[in-house]
Amino acid sequence: IFFQNPGKFTLQGTNTYILGTEAPYVLLDAAEGRAEYPGTLSSALDILSAPASTDLPEVSDIIISHWHFDHIGGWQCIPRPTRKQLFRSSSPVIRVLHTPGHTIDSISLEIVDDRALYTADSVLGQGTTVFEDLGLYLESLNKMLKYSEEDPNSCQTLYPGHGPVVKNGRELISTYIKHRLEREEQILEVLHRKPNEGDNWTTWTIVKVIYASYPENLWLPAARGIELHLVKLEKENLVKRLGGEGVETGWKLVSRTPSPSL
Repeated sequence: IFFQNPGKFTLQGTNTYILGTEAPYVLLDAAEGRAEYPGTLSSALDILSAPASTDLPEVSDIIISHWHFDHIGGWQCIPRPTRKQLFRSSSPVIRVLHTPGHTIDSISLEIVDDRALYTADSVLGQGTTVFEDLGLYLESLNKMLKYSEEDPNSCQTLYPGHGPVVKNGRELISTYIKHRLEREEQILEVLHRKPNEGDNWTTWTIVKVIYASYPENLWLPAARGIELHLVKLEKENLVKRLGGEGVETGWKLVSRTPSPSL
């Protein structure tokens, strides 16, 4: 179900998915909770088969991928089962993968029969995503990639939380990892040079070098991603924090050894 809540981080809107062959169904995520959502969900359910018994709800379970409001807000809009309703689901087998990084509680769901993976916001249908912890995020991407390589028939299709369905799942996950490792190498390369301004490199002066060819209005948002890269490198003892706050935090190169590649 494509929900119309476009934005900077939601792309065209938040995707939610109905799983099952007949009612009661399982709902993956619950969108943002705007007034239009119950009608959007109801219209989608009307296209599908109704419960065989009035004792069964249309939706028996909701699986939430992570805590962000655009994925949980709509759960209150979904009709509650009555006390006498039975609970049964026609959902296919779902395997849960803990994939933190985008958020600490992020999960992905393998829909086994469909050879597909619901990636929520860990891998989007287009563009790249934001993350809270880059180290955990890269571990999760590698976990997804390794999982798909162990069974070539799995995870061929990705169902993202935003953007279109992805048919070349493994290739896109590999691209995400490669992009992050390339950005990390760029940061290490900059820190290896003599600072262009002042005595030490700062988050902001690193951004100015790496994003020199981009419009300046993108630099501040980019600084958050650079900061998270630096925090990861600091944990790995590859860089040292020299003090300062925010984008003026200073950094020094300790070791040039980058993270392992694919």
